[in-house]
Amino acid sequence: MTPTLAALLAAALLHYVTVFTAQRFLTRDIGTDGNFGTREGVEAELSPLTHRLRRATANFVENVPAFIIAILVISLTAKDSALTAALAWGWVGLRALYVVAYAREWVPHRTVIWVTSTLCTLALLAIGAFA
Repeated sequence: MTPTLAALLAAALLHYVTVFTAQRFLTRDIGTDGNFGTREGVEAELSPLTHRLRRATANFVENVPAFIIAILVISLTAKDSALTAALAWGWVGLRALYVVAYAREWVPHRTVIWVTSTLCTLALLAIGAFA
């Protein structure tokens, strides 16, 4: 497995860690029965931390498709290199840090982390398309 594909695998695992963490806090706020229900009308019962974790999860879901495409383009065009590996693993690390930054209200650092991870994805796409 190439380092960029390993980073993609790590991103999938990170996704599940992010989802499960948000769900753990949701269950803490509304209980197991509430979590097994429809979850309609529970927003007022959620702590600010749970709201932030749910938004961080949503942000991950919004940003991971472009990363997946970038890794696939790099892999299918055989443009794996030390640079693409660094960019891919940088994205994974930054996205993990982003969840922490969102949960702990690190403003404006959260935005800087997001922008940097987005630049990693854009660089991967550019390398895949043009290099």
